[in-house]
Amino acid sequence: MKKMRKKNVKNPLSLNKARYVSSKIGKTKAVESVESLRKYVPITKRMTSVSLEEMLEEYKMVYVKPNIGMFGNGVIRIELADEEAERPFSYQSGVTIKRFKTFADMYVSLIKVTRKRPYLVQKGIHLLTYKGNRFDLRVMVQQTPARRWETTGVIGRVAHPAKIVTNFHNGGTLKSVDTLLKKYLPPTERKGFVKQLQVMGIQVAKATNERYRGVKEIGVDVALDKDLHPWILEVNTSPDPYIFRRLKDKRIFAKIRKYARAYGRL
Repeated sequence: MKKMRKKNVKNPLSLNKARYVSSKIGKTKAVESVESLRKYVPITKRMTSVSLEEMLEEYKMVYVKPNIGMFGNGVIRIELADEEAERPFSYQSGVTIKRFKTFADMYVSLIKVTRKRPYLVQKGIHLLTYKGNRFDLRVMVQQTPARRWETTGVIGRVAHPAKIVTNFHNGGTLKSVDTLLKKYLPPTERKGFVKQLQVMGIQVAKATNERYRGVKEIGVDVALDKDLHPWILEVNTSPDPYIFRRLKDKRIFAKIRKYARAYGRL
């Protein structure tokens, strides 16, 4: 009798390994699929000359970013000034700002920077500032060893004075949420506001996991406008856990590390 061979079945969604999703537009669509979350997502489209020009005309300021990328690399801020300006179109990439008379001239220059890679265009959000520099928040959400979603940390990221991105790996500075929101909210309201962000983070995690099974951790980049309305700029499925070591409360990183080890990240 022949011995039956055991089939070697590969399981891409192993319970011992967190899944990484690279497509920004895919993760955006996952979040937008939940009606209660749509109000938190700024209009985001695939970038073409038409979509960029239309959104720039409507919002006057937009961000374009590579569909696949990390650490804020490749993110560009584009603005349309008043008609009276001699060169109303401008973009900033890194620390370099370029200005143009026409949209066509600007787009030709922009394509040289993006090198024809797939890019997205997103409605620009005017971020709150800390000591004159823009900041946003990173909301860390993880699966617990019991496989429930939990928001394990929230931290602020302040942009380098000369840059448009807040990422720590791109020159940004890490600050506690209390420090950043001190001038915008009294202590009693800050606690409730952070709680809302924590709940939103769990909803985003569930929406992402519904579309991409196997995701076990996310980092939600959240912008706040002048009305303190939260905007989900991006969802990361391989967020840096070590930035939370900068917080004074060491219990936060300890829990993040514990959960990450449970699903094989660290």
